[in-house]
Amino acid sequence: QAQLVESGGGLVQAGGSLRLSCAASGRTFSSYAMGWFRQAPGKERDFVAGISWSAGNTYYADAVKGRFTISRDNAKNTMYLQMNSLKPEDTAVYYCAAANRYRVSYLPGSYDYWGQGTQVTVSS
Repeated sequence: QAQLVESGGGLVQAGGSLRLSCAASGRTFSSYAMGWFRQAPGKERDFVAGISWSAGNTYYADAVKGRFTISRDNAKNTMYLQMNSLKPEDTAVYYCAAANRYRVSYLPGSYDYWGQGTQVTVSS
């Protein structure tokens, strides 16, 4: 059974960095577009960053552009999110997702597989 597992979340002070990982198992996701989403308490799940199957194209929400970097290693079936200059408003549960399509979508409903989420808390 295919699954995605996030890791790397935690508590960090504002201005700090974290690196999230998303390890896939059960099938290869090398032909899938993949993305990171986040959900704060009481809010909708929002797109954070996305990467095409070949890693040739990356996309970012305006709120994280210039601070976060998405990457993937298809040989390891793993995706990453490097988060720098973290702010308290980045606090949320972060989810990785995979979509059986070539192009990245900003819509959660376009994704076929989801991880269980990892908590990121940024203190001021």
